[in-house]
Amino acid sequence: MRADDLLNALDPEQRAVAEALRGPVRVLAGAGTGKTRAITHRIAYGVATGVYNPSEVLAVTFTTRAAGEMRGRLRTLGAAGVQARTFHSAALRQVRYFWPRVYGGEPPQLTESKIPFIANAARRNRVEVDQARLRDLASEIEWSKVSNVRPDDYERIAPTRGREVNGLDHAMVSRIFASYEEVKRDQGRMDMEDVLLCGAALLSEDERVAAEVRRQYKWFVVDEFQDVSPIQSALLDLWLGGRNEICVVGDPAQTIYSFAGARAAYLTDFPRKFDHTTSVELTRNYRSTPQVIAAANGLLKGAATNSVELRAQRGGGAEVSYREATDEVAEAEAAAIEIARLRDAGTPLREMAVLFRINAQSQTFEEALASRNIAYVIRGAARFFDRAEVRQALALLRGNLRAGEAARDGLVDQVTGVLGGMGWSREAPGARGQARDRWESLHALVSQAEEYVEHELAPTLEGFVAELDRRAHEQHAPVAEGVTLATLHAAKGLEWDAVFLCGMQEGSMPITYADTPAAVEEERRLLYVGITRARTHLWISWSLARTPGGQARRKPSRFLAGLRPESATDRADSRGPTKRRSRKAIVCKQCQAPLASSRERNRGYCADCPVPYDEELFESLKAWRKLRADSESVPAFVVFSDATLEAIAEVRPQDRRGLLMINGIGAAKLEKYADDVLEILC
Repeated sequence: MRADDLLNALDPEQRAVAEALRGPVRVLAGAGTGKTRAITHRIAYGVATGVYNPSEVLAVTFTTRAAGEMRGRLRTLGAAGVQARTFHSAALRQVRYFWPRVYGGEPPQLTESKIPFIANAARRNRVEVDQARLRDLASEIEWSKVSNVRPDDYERIAPTRGREVNGLDHAMVSRIFASYEEVKRDQGRMDMEDVLLCGAALLSEDERVAAEVRRQYKWFVVDEFQDVSPIQSALLDLWLGGRNEICVVGDPAQTIYSFAGARAAYLTDFPRKFDHTTSVELTRNYRSTPQVIAAANGLLKGAATNSVELRAQRGGGAEVSYREATDEVAEAEAAAIEIARLRDAGTPLREMAVLFRINAQSQTFEEALASRNIAYVIRGAARFFDRAEVRQALALLRGNLRAGEAARDGLVDQVTGVLGGMGWSREAPGARGQARDRWESLHALVSQAEEYVEHELAPTLEGFVAELDRRAHEQHAPVAEGVTLATLHAAKGLEWDAVFLCGMQEGSMPITYADTPAAVEEERRLLYVGITRARTHLWISWSLARTPGGQARRKPSRFLAGLRPESATDRADSRGPTKRRSRKAIVCKQCQAPLASSRERNRGYCADCPVPYDEELFESLKAWRKLRADSESVPAFVVFSDATLEAIAEVRPQDRRGLLMINGIGAAKLEKYADDVLEILC
């Protein structure tokens, strides 16, 4: 390919990147602006014009997938000899080559997992840790090493960085960290962070090694530079050796890995470190519609993030959908209905994704999709019922049945007793990580038990376990392709025609433990990443309660202020607390006695009082609900709870507006069931 042809394929800003062949160069590339295209054409143009020798160029990125994509593009553009690697791959290659020459013998063997060594280290310190805490310790050790925090310094530095491992104080983490290093060293092993540390040590301690590496590589390109950690920055400086032939590319607005050691300051402060830096901004977004781009830009307006303002290049599309649901079940149902509509209109399932903040939020969406026979795949985590803690909980609940313990307490007490033995408590762990994810999964089972009790006349542990088994069975059908379910972090670098951002309420977005301004801003950037994954359709939703019939205490995310239209909750709030519709009664509306149970509060009257509704109508509604639930292969309460049917039979609404005022009926259920219900009422 001719050099001029390489430039003709680029827009003006991308062309400016390609023509800036001599460093230092910084490219601030917004989402969907073609940054990989720009930097691969830059490298190919440098090769085509004779400025670069392909074998002297090292292009570095963060994932093997991204490195492979870069190599493929470079081959197509006539620059096949360029090395495109991850930081770890490049460092490991150098360690394996130079270690025998500098230290003699082979380098330590690379271990696939830290977990066995950390478990050994914990035992040396007489600490009992479960798998979740072992994984949290592994993450903490990884952060420490990429941040150049040694075991002896951890206890002093960790509190200043807001670091913690749930259930362990900083001193104990420091001791386990030190023991881990000893165990690993005794067994002749190294972990992935050691690869970077050893690579840096070889270059800093042996001038011959440094000279040889610098003769080999004279031109450097680093993608996703906002994700660089301190040790990666130090290694890069050693590769450069005081030279400035480097091009870095990144987006401050997509800095979402600060908890793992990433520092966007390396990108934003790059011109301060390198004099005479050429800076180029890529702002033309080719991925998303103007409606999606307006939401992305609006989210960052007035934020502390130093980011570019995107300019949409595509034609107009559908408006962004903002949906408020009464509860998580209703939210999942509404999303599933829309997914089915898009599928029927021609959007492939593989081009749709449901994104949420944490893995535990996937459960209701798994069930809503499975109940409609919509295939799905989970990215970056196991299906809810495949998770180790969920499988263990189900096994223990079945054990209680076999031991004949089912009738000693109420169902919820039995479930919480079993899960309490696994370390669950009503109070969530303060720290993030695997321990928090495990708690969320177990807490979801508690919520399932509470929901089951509210909607079953005679709830038993046997019935509850059978219900969980049914749900698990329905979700295990093998799928060749399907809707992607993923956390926002796992979605980084991906894109779909239709994206559903669900669970976007306060406490989830931003997450509860984002308790500093910096942490809240990182949550904003995480939502920005989610928004910019969408090409054509963007759906943003939140729920007012966790479970059907629950108290509507939630609020939509603060980040949506100024983006979303007024919701029903906003209108209720504006009328003031005296006019706001109460979702649960406190005293019986017939005898005025206090209501003791959540079931009574949902219904609004005592179990001993005469029913205030038309019982014949109620039975007709129940018969219809059974037929509808059977046709959809879902439990009856997924259609409507008994409490909702009782309210319908009591109020006898005559139109859709009246139905919408009934507790338990949101927009999705109104759309799906209103015609049937109104026909029965008439």
